Amino acid sequence: MKIQLMVTGRTRDTALRELTERYTSRVQRYVPFEIVELPDVRTTKSTTEAAQKQAEGMQMLKAVQPGDFVVLLDEHGKQMTSRDFAGFIDRKMSSLPRNLIFVVGGPYGFSDDVRSRADGLLGLSAMTFSHEMVRPFFVEQIYRAMTILRGEPYHHD
Repeated sequence: MKIQLMVTGRTRDTALRELTERYTSRVQRYVPFEIVELPDVRTTKSTTEAAQKQAEGMQMLKAVQPGDFVVLLDEHGKQMTSRDFAGFIDRKMSSLPRNLIFVVGGPYGFSDDVRSRADGLLGLSAMTFSHEMVRPFFVEQIYRAMTILRGEPYHHD
């Protein structure tokens, strides 16, 4: 099983990109992990929010395979403690035949098609974060989960 973080577009902020890369390399010591960057959808002034969500959603759905477990990172999703999240990861690692994919939506969120395909919703916070800032926050949480599962002294209750 592999864990993926699927995102739309690149991180333009150098500091955020470097922080994400630092935690990505740490996570990869424990489990196969990758960030899948889908290209930005081309838009014009006349592109509606719904059309942009639909185009982004089509890209996301093309990148997901049958049998993948898809979790949307959504402000309305279930919020967990770091220990609860570690338990969730542990259960999925032992039961999933394919990939565990966490998906960050674009600026307008997810299309209905993507929401229909999702196996779950996970909320990082009731607050909304930019898609660039979510990356290092979330990858750090995956790293934290791995250290919790191994009993390593990174997380403190």
